[in-house]
Amino acid sequence: MSSLDAVTSWVEGYRRAWESSDPEDIGGLFAEDAAYFTEPFAKPWLGRAEIVANWLAIKDEPGTTSFEWHPVIVADELAIVEATTTYPDKTYSNLWVLRLDQVGQAQQFTEWWMQHPAS
Repeated sequence: MSSLDAVTSWVEGYRRAWESSDPEDIGGLFAEDAAYFTEPFAKPWLGRAEIVANWLAIKDEPGTTSFEWHPVIVADELAIVEATTTYPDKTYSNLWVLRLDQVGQAQQFTEWWMQHPAS
């Protein structure tokens, strides 16, 4: 299920989880057997429990980022999102590949990110 409303809701939930680092916020984004690829060719974090644990191990402090996004493709079982994440000392362009299940949780999530050159 990948309607624009479902994708928007998921990205808003991701941002909430990013800011809160609350295990329930994080876990609610992902199906029990989800796969989270932090980079396209990285070994994925498998399953909700592993995703939550690994997320919390590398979490950002609340309020340290700004985030803007827009959908590129929203199809029945696939969404591609383009975004920009800005930290105080660096900026990243992001491309997310998101596959949502029928209840709006990510079955598979892959991050492609590129750091902007220093100014």
